[in-house]
Amino acid sequence: MFLRLAFAVALAAAMFAAAGQQPARAESPAPAPPAAPAKPDAAQPAPAAPAPATPPQSGDPFGEDATLTAKPIVYLKGTGTWDNAFETITNSFKTLKAFITKEGLKIDGQAMTIFTATDDTGFSYQAAVPIAEAPKSPPRGDISVGKSPEGRALKFVHHGSYDELDNTYEAITNYLDEKRLEAQDMFIEQYETDPVTSDGKKLTVDVLVLLK
Repeated sequence: MFLRLAFAVALAAAMFAAAGQQPARAESPAPAPPAAPAKPDAAQPAPAAPAPATPPQSGDPFGEDATLTAKPIVYLKGTGTWDNAFETITNSFKTLKAFITKEGLKIDGQAMTIFTATDDTGFSYQAAVPIAEAPKSPPRGDISVGKSPEGRALKFVHHGSYDELDNTYEAITNYLDEKRLEAQDMFIEQYETDPVTSDGKKLTVDVLVLLK
């Protein structure tokens, strides 16, 4: 899960750069000038170049423009560690769905996790489910009613296990860097497959990066 931290750091770096500041991180040394090519040895084939990070499914749009519209949501705030991220998030969705069933609310969209802060050990988040309309009586306890994020975003599709999302985040970081895009310091995982009832190794997740 540490590549998600690297992704969040990349977003923070973009914010510092926009403000004319430098993020507190070590600078990479300048590359040395290339040496003269050595004569190839016929007995030893040249090593293969490392493959660049790529999205898990090349047939899916990667970095597709999307416009997010604010919708009513019920959500549950929480914190978790990267080692238990999937379990933590799915437990939050179980609590939300129990509340939605009890109140007779209509789900109107895909469940999502809104990551609001990260560090090297864990994260803060809002597990949210869009609903057709807000409940008549405000919920009590840890559950709240609000609006989902809105604005221009890029959508990146992931297929596979939750742990394998690290590969997708690495590809997203490279994509934003290559395109020189400025992102907000927040990202969203939107689940096309229900994380509560689906096999955790066979998920389809849209990672949404909001742009400035």
